[in-house]
Amino acid sequence: MPFRRNQISRRTRERVFRVTAAVSLAVWLVMAAAEIYSPIHAWLHGGTIPDDDDDCAIVAIAHGKVETVTPAADVSVPITWIEAAPQIEFSVFDSAIAFLPDGRGPPALPAVS
Repeated sequence: MPFRRNQISRRTRERVFRVTAAVSLAVWLVMAAAEIYSPIHAWLHGGTIPDDDDDCAIVAIAHGKVETVTPAADVSVPITWIEAAPQIEFSVFDSAIAFLPDGRGPPALPAVS
């Protein structure tokens, strides 16, 4: 089977996903710590924080200059017209009892049948 050679097993994919998640979390935690604790920020810059034009990611996070991009693709939503016509029903109580001949109606008592 020619396609089988290039496929990655499920176990390997799960490990890659876990390692990627762990590395992403570690980078985020270092960035958050460097934002709060300036010696870490200075260490990331090589010893000193540049006074002018410090446009690193930590300063961008600290000042809220991180911009998110929204996709420009249109979402197509199918439009369905539902027409509900009101139904008017009414009932009239008729007190006239139609008598049936003997043996043709329901039993008088449930025990008698």
